[in-house]
Amino acid sequence: MEHSQYAAIVVGAGHAGVEASLAIARCGFPVLVVTMDTNAIARMSCNPAIGGLAKGHIVREIDALGGEMGLATDATGIQFRMLNKSKGPAVWAPRAQADKKQYEIYMKKALEAEKNLVLKQGQVVELLVRNGKCEGVWTQAGETYFSQNVILTTGTFLQGLIHVGEEHYPGGRRDEPPAVGLSGSLRGLGIELVRFKTGTPPRLHAKSIRWELLEEQKGDEPPPFFSYRTQNINVTQLSCYLTHTNENVHEIIRRNLHRSPLYAGRIAGIGPRYCPSVEDKVVKFADKKSHQIYLEPEGRDTPEIYVNGFSTSLPKDVQAAAVHQIRGLENAEIIKWGYAIEYDAAPPTQLKPSLETKKIQNLFFAGQINCTSGYEEAAAQGLMAGLNVVRKMRGESEFVLDRSEAYIGVMIDDLVTCGTSEPYRMFTSRAEFRLLLRQDNADERLTEYGHQIGLLADDAFEEFQKRAKKIESDTQELLKKRIGNDSLYQYLKRPGVSYKSLLENHLHSSDLTDEEIHKVETEIKYEGYIKRQKTDVQKFKKMEKKKIPASTDYDSLSGISLEAKEKLKKIRPESIGHASRIPGMSLCDLSMLAIHIERTARTKEQST
Repeated sequence: MEHSQYAAIVVGAGHAGVEASLAIARCGFPVLVVTMDTNAIARMSCNPAIGGLAKGHIVREIDALGGEMGLATDATGIQFRMLNKSKGPAVWAPRAQADKKQYEIYMKKALEAEKNLVLKQGQVVELLVRNGKCEGVWTQAGETYFSQNVILTTGTFLQGLIHVGEEHYPGGRRDEPPAVGLSGSLRGLGIELVRFKTGTPPRLHAKSIRWELLEEQKGDEPPPFFSYRTQNINVTQLSCYLTHTNENVHEIIRRNLHRSPLYAGRIAGIGPRYCPSVEDKVVKFADKKSHQIYLEPEGRDTPEIYVNGFSTSLPKDVQAAAVHQIRGLENAEIIKWGYAIEYDAAPPTQLKPSLETKKIQNLFFAGQINCTSGYEEAAAQGLMAGLNVVRKMRGESEFVLDRSEAYIGVMIDDLVTCGTSEPYRMFTSRAEFRLLLRQDNADERLTEYGHQIGLLADDAFEEFQKRAKKIESDTQELLKKRIGNDSLYQYLKRPGVSYKSLLENHLHSSDLTDEEIHKVETEIKYEGYIKRQKTDVQKFKKMEKKKIPASTDYDSLSGISLEAKEKLKKIRPESIGHASRIPGMSLCDLSMLAIHIERTARTKEQST
């Protein structure tokens, strides 16, 4: 029996576990990471891509707070693109293909380099809880580790079950065993668990693909990096390629639906709506004659090609027959078969906004255990759980980002307030204030938090201040310089006038980078809309300031429906604004709750 004392034990070393453990260790607290395979740190189970719509915003936010994902992606990226550049700036989003193996190696080195971090291989099977507080873990090998906090980041491993056609077998990921035992421990402690499902497509051998028949998708030059701390890196980008399914593919799938575990009823878990299997797409979008398929390299030194858009759990012979009907893949060699995986997850309404469980003190959940999907969503939750452990260790208040500050705040508020009936994925449409939450201003919104907490180093913070000062100085110059009756600031608001046109016509000179120019131009051109959203934020903040005492006895409140009382007791909202976002809460119930809170506050003031 090994007895050690840590500030926190992080169970699992996926994207959530990595960010959680690095945050705690870098803030000066000892942390133990227990994972089933120390050579699978931050492994990309599905597509080795980081970012995309809303997800790219999250990675920028992780970076601004001092997290590692952006730096890791920049260091191991093989293709970089800025998506949605033809649309408004609120939905511009960076995305990168990473070298799958190199990303793992980078993250393992990052963990091993931390003096306050211990990495151990093992399987946690039980939580040690006393008097309602989590005090450590017990492993399958009989080892006991004690800590002041525990963060569970178990991904798809809890009671994982893999499906390929009629075959099914225990697994937490391809060729990796599931985590058995911990689900029982959680249920025994009163934590509710549900079954969710996700999947992955087959992988093809690059040499067996007829690339000349496909549409090449090159990366952007210069590449748009994720991290504000990344210097200009000279990287040779690899191309991705576009093809499509067709009626022949769809007919093969339709004829074999009875052999799909999803449609044969062998999968009980709920799958992701926004990343459906190819079987789901063929059935639910029967009017579509084809679906896009992106062929994406998994790394520089591997022939494996990821078939994005063809996630499936169909039998192997059906997968092969369908793939071979796709243009360019007629002779494709399948290296790895697609599969679906079921796993246990915990409905996130059981969590506080800090990601600490309501039922058990000092126990935090982060990542797919919270019913989410995606590397970026997981990493953000891990970072926030880690930072809240740091705050707790220092005796400070919870660190919670609100919906007006970050996509991370939107995501966590959605999860703990509304819960989810399917794997949660972040979209720009989920954010009410998305014009304020752009990918280009994440540093402006969050860098100060990262520095105050101690995760972002002084030199990085000083660089941020220099950038901000340079942008402010340039904006002031635009206000001073004139063309006709207008300042250049006002002139830039005109349709068809761009910042670069000012430079080209020698009306202005600047040493700003392209990204900084985009930021200045966006702030000026959308100034009216931005001001309107800031007014909306002020109203939002006013509602958030109306705090609800944690001791509120909802059963004793009069004038509130029984349904509302049940929801309030379950969620235990922290403010009137928080309560207003609980699904099904009526205006009448909210009004009565607000009256009660104000009455209680007045009574308390009078008594003192």
